[in-house]
Amino acid sequence: MPVPVPRQRAIPAVEGGQAHAASPSGGPAQSEPAPGTLSGQEPSSTRHGTDGHASHVDDDTDHRGGVHHGGAGNGTAPLTLLVIEDDPAGALTVPELRDAAGKQIRVRTARNLTEAERLLTDDIQCILLDLALRTPGPTATAEETGTGTGAGTDAAAAAAAEAGAAAADDELATLKHVLRLAPRHAVLALTASEDTELGAEAVRVGAQDYLFHDELDGRLLSRAIRYAVERKRSDRAERRLTESKLRAQENARLERGLLPTPLLEGSSLRFAARYRPGRSRALLGGDFYDTVRTPDGTVHAMIGDVCGHGPDEAALGVELRIAWRALTLAGLCGDRLLSTLQQVLEHERDSDEIFATLCTVDIAPDGRSAGLCLAGHPAPLISRPARSRALVGADGIDGTDGVAGIDGAAGADRVEAPPVAHLLPYENGGPALGLLPNARWPRQQVELGDRWSLMLYTDGLIEGRTGEGKERLGQDGMVDMVRRQLAQGLRGEELLRAAVNEVRDLNGGELTDDVAVLLLDRVT
Repeated sequence: MPVPVPRQRAIPAVEGGQAHAASPSGGPAQSEPAPGTLSGQEPSSTRHGTDGHASHVDDDTDHRGGVHHGGAGNGTAPLTLLVIEDDPAGALTVPELRDAAGKQIRVRTARNLTEAERLLTDDIQCILLDLALRTPGPTATAEETGTGTGAGTDAAAAAAAEAGAAAADDELATLKHVLRLAPRHAVLALTASEDTELGAEAVRVGAQDYLFHDELDGRLLSRAIRYAVERKRSDRAERRLTESKLRAQENARLERGLLPTPLLEGSSLRFAARYRPGRSRALLGGDFYDTVRTPDGTVHAMIGDVCGHGPDEAALGVELRIAWRALTLAGLCGDRLLSTLQQVLEHERDSDEIFATLCTVDIAPDGRSAGLCLAGHPAPLISRPARSRALVGADGIDGTDGVAGIDGAAGADRVEAPPVAHLLPYENGGPALGLLPNARWPRQQVELGDRWSLMLYTDGLIEGRTGEGKERLGQDGMVDMVRRQLAQGLRGEELLRAAVNEVRDLNGGELTDDVAVLLLDRVT
């Protein structure tokens, strides 16, 4: 049989701030329901401390941990409902409530917003709000606001007064105030059966559902509470997912903006690059590269690798790349540039153990020679077209040795030989940046020729495995792979894509290290 919802004077001891009376014998009093309490409110037991005062312990409280925090979600604690209503006639009745596991749903009541704020603790999962609740306004009595009995704070009374001032123009002012007060809790709106539009508007404002006064029964209300709690949980999960996607998109835009844009205006060299960070779902790693052309026509290219794979290493790589571009455009080159970059690294790194490898190339304006500096970095790979040879023609003249073959005379067909690929010299390289305080990095002069392709890369391209064993691809394996791909006619972007994909396939899956590859072609 439905039991009237108790008003503030009938709230149990733990929620109303009262202690159970002691028995005449001085022992603990027998726990009996207070007059007018809900049948859904589980009885409480009391015990006396050494000071003679009664302390309250809920029957289902975890004595090891104390307070419940949304326990309905873990299947071990019952739901707790906060009813906010002010019904002097006692017309609002709530039947016995049980959750899906058959446990009684605990009920707390508040007769105004001030009491609701005080009773709104972490173990409450759902709020049942009577939309007919009269919101205290500026002229409300002390009893209505709760300030006359010391039950509320000045801030709560001021908030209630502000909500009451707007109530004349907004029937849902109380609901909006509760939603601001409890943004993480499920809210059920309770209205009269003739106020269907008001209930629907309450859902649009933010309530999980609405119910009618004259249709309340245990089964309907229990189901509505469970539904509201789960819907709120789902809404919060969806909101977190949306926020996570927005952050990921923002991070992606940021990382794309940090990737370099080559400055090669006026140069005849062709540029291509491939970048694959080792971090999952990242666009930027610890590898970095850049290419710029200075006003004198020199093309400067750089590629580097900060040790590590996290976001801190990626940020440091961006700082080094930007510093390299600024120093290069300022006219620094070779040892002076690398010494200054080492100072930048030493000031920006989080630990003295962080270092970075670097390879810089400055190509002369005529494109036939270049200066090379290595700071603990693998040497670049250069490929040139092999001399073409001629087949023996119908007249029996060998085009390889005869003049007819060399000049392309009749009777000889010219055959393009596979390009020749090898590593540039690396014997005179210096240490990685950040290892030795007074290190030096000599600049080597190398001849490139008329037609060439220069490939700069990081160690992620050569340290992948070549099978189930521990053997790694290495520089020799990479040179052989690139020679084979050049012989297949791959150039530019296609060559880099094929190289990175083959290294990944040889590794048996995604590479754990960052990979950056830069390619410059000179075609006459």
